[in-house]
Amino acid sequence: MRPVVITVAITGSVPRKADNPAVPITPAEQIASTRQAYEAGAALAHIHVRHDDETSSSDPARFHEVQRGIEQQCPGMIVQFSTGGRGRDQAARGSALYLKPDMASLSTGSVNFPTIIYENHPTLVVDLAGKMKEHAIRPEIEIFDLSHLHGAKRLVDAGLIDDAPHVQFVLGVKNAMPAEEPLLDVLLAETRRILPRATWTAAGIGVFQAKVIDWALQRGVSFIRTGLEDNIRISRDRLASSNAELVRLAADAAARHGARPAPPSEARAMLRLRAV
Repeated sequence: MRPVVITVAITGSVPRKADNPAVPITPAEQIASTRQAYEAGAALAHIHVRHDDETSSSDPARFHEVQRGIEQQCPGMIVQFSTGGRGRDQAARGSALYLKPDMASLSTGSVNFPTIIYENHPTLVVDLAGKMKEHAIRPEIEIFDLSHLHGAKRLVDAGLIDDAPHVQFVLGVKNAMPAEEPLLDVLLAETRRILPRATWTAAGIGVFQAKVIDWALQRGVSFIRTGLEDNIRISRDRLASSNAELVRLAADAAARHGARPAPPSEARAMLRLRAV
């Protein structure tokens, strides 16, 4: 069976305990939830941190606590920090990159979200890309719009990222790219045209999570994403009990397509990361 890297996006910046009590907020909760997801088959953890009141945080101390906990309890797991901007001071979005996580998210353009403009000024994008290059952090390019692929190409041309970036298509955010299967083919075709050496994954938001995982697996993807950041439910009538439950469902989907969860050592090789 071919290997597929499962990313677990454990917390994000939107869901609260009131939405689903399983959403991990404190560093201790995040570490414990990540360990359960790791044991269920996740090889990469996408990390946001929160203040105690559940609002978004850029506190490097919190990022460091979660990072160290994952490294200690989940041997070899890939740690990816978010530099996303929802609820965070723009100037602080890269403040934890000196901690040198394996990876970090990098959005290359602005886009409408349900109630805000998710702003990624060109100067900020270049600054974040430069910090990632300085600290040998592999970016994951977040594609919320077709133009963001061309933003990634500009970073390649400027020498800020390599010519084989890892890109993630985000489908199903209201006011941004809808979760429609033909759109995934458009995005893939354009990626292969302008970034032929890129690897890719796709994230479906909310009710679209399972559909997008299936669409990606049908197209031979080697990377899939799940987690409570994107989706807090198993069905309309039942909340997800944990990040681990969502990871198990993603692993089941991979098995239906002749794939298996890649362990961290294999995942690191697939993403051209240092071995541990």
